Amino acid sequence: MTDQITPLASRPAWKALQQHAETLRPQHLREIFQADPTRGERFTAQACGLFLDYSKNRITDETLRLLIELAKESGLRERAEAMFTGEKINTTENRAVLHVALRAPRSESILVDGEDVVPGVHQVLDKMAAFAEQVRSGAWLGYTGKPIRNVINIGIGGSDLGPVMAYEALRHYSQRDLNFRFVSNVDSTDFAEAVHELNPEETLFLVASKTFTTLETMTNAHSARAWTLGQLKQTEAIARHFVAISTNAEAVSNFGIDTANMFGFWDWVGGRYSMDSAIGLSTMIAIGPENFRAMLDGFHAMDVHFRTAPLEQNLPVLLGLLAVWYNDFFNAQTVAILPYEQYLKRFPAYLQQLTMESNGKHVSLNGTPVTTDTGPIYWGEPGTNGQHSFYQLIHQGTRLIPCDFIGFYKSINPLGRHHDMLMANVFAQAEALAFGKTAAEVRAEGVAEALVPHKVFEGNRPSNTLLAERLTPYTLGTLVALYEHSVFTQGAIWSIDSFDQWGVELGKVLATRILGEIESASEPPLAHDTSTSNLIRLYRSHK
Repeated sequence: MTDQITPLASRPAWKALQQHAETLRPQHLREIFQADPTRGERFTAQACGLFLDYSKNRITDETLRLLIELAKESGLRERAEAMFTGEKINTTENRAVLHVALRAPRSESILVDGEDVVPGVHQVLDKMAAFAEQVRSGAWLGYTGKPIRNVINIGIGGSDLGPVMAYEALRHYSQRDLNFRFVSNVDSTDFAEAVHELNPEETLFLVASKTFTTLETMTNAHSARAWTLGQLKQTEAIARHFVAISTNAEAVSNFGIDTANMFGFWDWVGGRYSMDSAIGLSTMIAIGPENFRAMLDGFHAMDVHFRTAPLEQNLPVLLGLLAVWYNDFFNAQTVAILPYEQYLKRFPAYLQQLTMESNGKHVSLNGTPVTTDTGPIYWGEPGTNGQHSFYQLIHQGTRLIPCDFIGFYKSINPLGRHHDMLMANVFAQAEALAFGKTAAEVRAEGVAEALVPHKVFEGNRPSNTLLAERLTPYTLGTLVALYEHSVFTQGAIWSIDSFDQWGVELGKVLATRILGEIESASEPPLAHDTSTSNLIRLYRSHK
């Protein structure tokens, strides 16, 4: 499959899109809307409680037709089906890619190497639920007999970004007499602040590392162990104050954790796709098993939609194809994610890893260099804060930055006019980006001629608007799965492996080597470049 890839630039639809882009590039969204009075209603799609308005994109019906044709020529449907049926589409690691199995109903069957993995998924979910209820009810007691009041998740990357994003997003549904904190950075400040003013007798640590060898995670875990024993003294206390999200039973046991309190997952779950696995134990403790399962239902609903809906009505496919359109035909190097919901303040950071670790690749599945740009930079902040920060560049800067606006019809915390004002800003920003303000319109307002150029808004800046009823566990599941499958769509078009991450390895290897040199008792021989060697010597001299 991987050595029969038709180069992207050789696909008929790609060639047609190149020509089409040249004819479309000079057109302004003002003209496009004027020529099509029904556009605002037609260029929409909805599924799983999400409504997508993609009419404010620099596309026509022909653009959409060609992008859909490109998806077909790129084997998107076939590659998606291979994922859903457990084929090992992560070719560089010879692994299946089955995060969709994490939210499959008990009645489904998904085979990997001839084994149905769904029963195992639900066995772990049931075990998580039983443990979560113990902690939430106060039945799980610490070593001195006190109930747990503080839960600290120790992880990094996907084992941190997913849990912390989900906790912040669903804080409204969390059990408020429990305190949740998250430690990921090997910077000691992260750990010191997380445990500040906490009582070890009432604190439970969740150590999330598949291999139980992840350097940053285990460094923080051992610091947590020492902090706990500093007051509780007895090593037997560790089993009441630590649980593991791991598959390495020997290392977990050696740490002092009872392997009965070890929650496993599988090599077909990538870290950045794992928030709905045992990695989400902190989320389940926070919001409860029922809400966690509602979130899984949202994930699964979007999985089914992605797998079965026609491409031209398929939300993840549309988002993914639009990302390719701007990345490769308009040289748009970034995408802004702009949630108008304070609870989603960590959602852009979560999507950074999901999108950029997945599609930040420079070779195709068969190992040959890619011939087009891949993996745009995803970034963003919640509205309306971002409007007083970086929107200036989006509106009047020299770079084209497609935007995804995310809003909700109803606020979880209604207060006076707040939500109406918030949503007015969603609609206003998308309108201003698309249509701008001409020099004639500025002059009509009586603006001095010298200021006219400064007050012109070019417009023609594309955006999508996603709307849902309100932010619930189910809705969060649909949103995350929406972007997961958008990432998949982009990777399928570019013929890259969206599920490995070799790019993080070199820095890890070098850091381990340099750590030994930094901690050496005597001056070590340094075989780095002159800059790195000088920096190491300088740091050693100041220790």
